[in-house]
Amino acid sequence: MFKKSTLALGVVMSAGLAFAASAETVIKVGHGAAEAFHMHRALLKFEELVEAGSNGEIDVQIFPSSQMGPDREMIEGVQTGVLEMAIPPSSFFAGWDPAFAVIELPYMYSSKDIAFDVLDGDAGDGMLARVENQGLVGLGWLELGVRNVTNNVRPVATPADLEGVKLRTMKVPAHVATFETLGANPTPMNFGEVYSALQQGVIDGQENPLAIITSQRFYEVQKYLSTTGHVFAVYMPVISKPFFDSLSAEHQQLVRDSMAAAREYQAELVASEDAEQLEQIRAAGVEVLELTAEQRQAFADKTESVRLQYRDEVGAEAYDDWVAAVSAASGS
Repeated sequence: MFKKSTLALGVVMSAGLAFAASAETVIKVGHGAAEAFHMHRALLKFEELVEAGSNGEIDVQIFPSSQMGPDREMIEGVQTGVLEMAIPPSSFFAGWDPAFAVIELPYMYSSKDIAFDVLDGDAGDGMLARVENQGLVGLGWLELGVRNVTNNVRPVATPADLEGVKLRTMKVPAHVATFETLGANPTPMNFGEVYSALQQGVIDGQENPLAIITSQRFYEVQKYLSTTGHVFAVYMPVISKPFFDSLSAEHQQLVRDSMAAAREYQAELVASEDAEQLEQIRAAGVEVLELTAEQRQAFADKTESVRLQYRDEVGAEAYDDWVAAVSAASGS
């Protein structure tokens, strides 16, 4: 698979060379989301800021929709220098370092604000530092979103309603364990295959943030949505360490500052679009069930065993430090 991915990278890269003739440095950025998704639009802001700030010396080329391959292969592309940057979900790094699994454990945070307080603090900085020994530099965090369940079997108001539902998940062991515990039949699958699998009835449902459900038009092939809010997920933009080290100090700072500004821009987009996306899904004929805090707590209680199981997987020290940071951010 990796050879195939490398070949695909080569084809796309050659197409971009003509545009890069006038720039001294090219940064190719791969990600898996659609162009309508807020993360892609935030990256367009990153591109604009880097190119303007470098007076055209850096040419940023963004390749959305898994053009550069699935997330794991994009990370490998950055590690081997075939690709300069990738924007994968943070959970994919658990394949190299189990500590990363703690970020996306189910019902870890009571709100998005608390999650970002932890990610932007010492605990999050410690995670960013952990990828340097993988040949990468972590550039911070971009929102993926609060994940919710859609399906074609029945409305999901309680954990029991997930019993036997064949649900696509990411290829993330903690996500699989979560839905096994909730009684579903989790089915890991590459993101690009999900729409057709739903359309053809290969799977009953999937789980993603509202912005992905709308940008990928999953509402066209799903009957029910429940705001389970089971995982808050983030992307971790990474850049090749040898490539980053080759940039001037000014350009390194420009890249960091531009990503921080892109994150702020993304937050504005998300805040303005959340309610609108729920209405768009409703308007498409999907039955939307907005769970109460009490209903969500039933899911949180049911998945406590998954969080505790991952203390061993993650490592007691990393897990306890993260939970302590969440408690501090929560004021508890």
